[in-house]
Amino acid sequence: MTDSTLPKARELLQSPTPVHSPWATLVAAGLAATAAVLMAGVMVLGPGVRFNEAGVRIDPAASEMNMR
Repeated sequence: MTDSTLPKARELLQSPTPVHSPWATLVAAGLAATAAVLMAGVMVLGPGVRFNEAGVRIDPAASEMNMR
């Protein structure tokens, strides 16, 4: 190694400085706000709330026509 390559090698061995993106901060804040709203909704509704799903009706005549 020559003396001219030593400073370049030392420069490459240094840890890079982190670059902070304003978009990453905005996305993190949005994710935190969404999580806070969802958690507040769970606390308001409580553990005893159930949402009844409507049953699915199957027409037997329609399923027989598909089999032919």
